[in-house]
Amino acid sequence: MLRILFALSEMVPYSKTGGLADVGSALPAAIAGLGVDIRVLVPFYHPFAGSDRLQWRARVTVPFTGETVELWSPEKQPGILFLRYPPYYERPGGPYQDPSGVDWPDNDQRFALFSRVAVEIAQGRVPALDWQADIVHANDWQTGLIPYLLYLEARVGAQRPRVLFTIHNLAYQGRFDPGALQRLHLPPDGFHWQGTEFYGTFSFMKTALIYSDRLSTVSPTYAREIQEPELGMGLEGVLRARSGELFGILNGIDTQSWDPRSDPYLPARFQRQDKSGKALCKAQLQMEMGLYPAPETFLLAMVSRLVTQKGVDLVLDILPDLLRRGVQFVLLGSGEQAFEEAFQRLAAEQRGQMAVRIAFDEGLAHRIEAGADAFLMPSRFEPCGLNQMYSLRYGTLPIVRQTGGLADTVVDAEHFGGHPPNGFVFTPVDRNALLATVVRAESHFRQPATWQYLQDNAMALDFSWERAARAYLEIYQQMLQ
Repeated sequence: MLRILFALSEMVPYSKTGGLADVGSALPAAIAGLGVDIRVLVPFYHPFAGSDRLQWRARVTVPFTGETVELWSPEKQPGILFLRYPPYYERPGGPYQDPSGVDWPDNDQRFALFSRVAVEIAQGRVPALDWQADIVHANDWQTGLIPYLLYLEARVGAQRPRVLFTIHNLAYQGRFDPGALQRLHLPPDGFHWQGTEFYGTFSFMKTALIYSDRLSTVSPTYAREIQEPELGMGLEGVLRARSGELFGILNGIDTQSWDPRSDPYLPARFQRQDKSGKALCKAQLQMEMGLYPAPETFLLAMVSRLVTQKGVDLVLDILPDLLRRGVQFVLLGSGEQAFEEAFQRLAAEQRGQMAVRIAFDEGLAHRIEAGADAFLMPSRFEPCGLNQMYSLRYGTLPIVRQTGGLADTVVDAEHFGGHPPNGFVFTPVDRNALLATVVRAESHFRQPATWQYLQDNAMALDFSWERAARAYLEIYQQMLQ
């Protein structure tokens, strides 16, 4: 049986800062469903968000540093291994930042420790587990040392598992001063432009891109985009050189949690063949958010981190125009203080027509996806994106910029030939292009037969994780041939 160690820095329901955590929960489970022996390694953060009882599994002494860490598992999920080391992970704040939002200064040491423990497990050097890996599937910069550490072992003759490294967001690279080499007990001879050095810094991300056997990212379009200067973040040359070993595999979504036929968060259920419950969801959302009850009004929604990457500045720019047209707007999210305050000010001036909730609220996110008519995602870049897939599944037509996973999942309403249309797409990062596309979407909304045709196309799509799992399994098998 194929044995995979899946290493990542966050995983729902135990920890989450972004989409990586959703992948960590869903993809390994889907891969296991294909008959693979897969173990997931993730740090144990404080406070612990899970409700499962934990059992002790093993103690590991970390090479070079001599630190002793422990591995624990949920009683009902022995395939999950939590790395417990309180000085590094059981701190107030988030996985990567302190309570004030500043990166922990020792992030290089925290995730180097994580990588070294991953190598010990993968190489079968934790006797209590009685297990070793054929392949390590590492994810994002926090695991970027794993392929390099295995390369260093192979350099002195050791056998090693193959490594697949997945880029979830190239913008986060794990860059540290050159002193990291000494702090992390790494040889200086690898610190050059063809190795771990990146513009005078030590880069976990670049190290992974150089020393992994295969590379993947979370959508086919993003795999192409990161090989060009605009989105390559300075690493486009490295990625172009490895283009034959770089794969773009679209993420899936949790189709059990996100299912309008059974969603427990909704006031009414609905499906592609009978969408009548969606009208009640809209009416309830308008009431919950303090909007005027108006079934004929075009209700536009956004659930997002409030950062420039997500195009929220463009949304703020066009909102006065949309509100003058009578459009209703709902926002759920949090992020940069300036954006939070700007949305709240505008909402206070437009009560009944616009509502803003600065929070993380899972139930409300589901009700917004179900109750809105259209969903706004004007991202400057989007490696994969999940909300547009949730929206499609709920018959809430997405309005997106043509980038990354958004381009791979949303087909414009006026596109003819190829995949059936299911939403609205614009290209330039420009407020006028976004405004014109929202106005175009509202025009289609006024044509019920056309709108229902687009909804039918959207709700017919398959975004299950099994599709992605089979694609990864094929790469694993190629790596071992």
